[in-house]
Amino acid sequence: MLTRRSFTVMAGAAALAMTTTLPALAQEPIVIKFSHVVAPDTPKGKGAQKFKELAEQYTEGKVKVEVYPNSQLYKDKEELEALQLGAVQMLAPSLAKFGPLGVQQFELFDLPMLFANRDELRKITDGDVGKGLLAKLEDKGIKGLAYWDNGFKIMSANSPVIVPDDFLGLKMRIQSSKILEAQMEALGAVPQVMAFSEVYQALQTGVVDGTENPPSNMYTQKMNEVQKHATVSRHGYLGYAVIVNKQFWDGLPDDVRANLEKAMAESTEYANGIAEEENDKSLQAMKDAGTTEFHDMTEEERAEWYEVLKPVHEKMADRIGPELIQQAYQAIGTN
Repeated sequence: MLTRRSFTVMAGAAALAMTTTLPALAQEPIVIKFSHVVAPDTPKGKGAQKFKELAEQYTEGKVKVEVYPNSQLYKDKEELEALQLGAVQMLAPSLAKFGPLGVQQFELFDLPMLFANRDELRKITDGDVGKGLLAKLEDKGIKGLAYWDNGFKIMSANSPVIVPDDFLGLKMRIQSSKILEAQMEALGAVPQVMAFSEVYQALQTGVVDGTENPPSNMYTQKMNEVQKHATVSRHGYLGYAVIVNKQFWDGLPDDVRANLEKAMAESTEYANGIAEEENDKSLQAMKDAGTTEFHDMTEEERAEWYEVLKPVHEKMADRIGPELIQQAYQAIGTN
């Protein structure tokens, strides 16, 4: 039976419940807009989705991550400025993108024939060289969180590109990088800087003859449909740095930032763990499709490419920093 006393107790309890729950209901989650330029089913795309899941889980809903793939918000040339202005909070641009920003030391990763395998790459990204490079971004209002792999690149064109002389006069799309310009020029090609989102149409219409990409990018953008030949050259590396607006990151509550760091560490391990497998699957899928003839490079052909491309290291040393290049050589165990 409801008495005046029990009614008063219940009303008081309800009022107390409202005072404790209303602020929680009123508190909006912190939104992180995570923009990138590739497809969701690439290593980077899957890494971004994994970070979203873990970040929202570990912060118990205090953070909402909105992922925008395929240049939905910004193209290559626009995204870094958008981050600095706070229009987005998180990006994962390719390492070549930091050159135009004034941190051209990141173009170390663009040097052709620098890494023989992922073990050598890890000695840079996980070591002092990699940490030092991320620290250089802070003066630009950017906080570097992690390195994410895509993979080693292959060359493609509408004519065979097996030996360096095959590139003579070909218009080859590259992302904005003085190192990649020098690489293509060393091969005798004509480099064409172009946004990633525009490459398929440019290949389809003949604006450019060919390009370089890890297999996962080539496959998910359907470039194999408009490229007749490709060589599995593994001549260079394409990777990304996951970055955030530094003011935004520093302004987060300590507990939220700690949980986001945990989510980033785990999503980095995941993204890098699947990268090689995803590229192998993409390469096989393109071979199975039969629209592109793939050539597996021989040791003799690789030696010929090395002879032509290794001088790019010395040519671009003043831009990257000769000391940094030597530091990388020492870390890898090469010269």
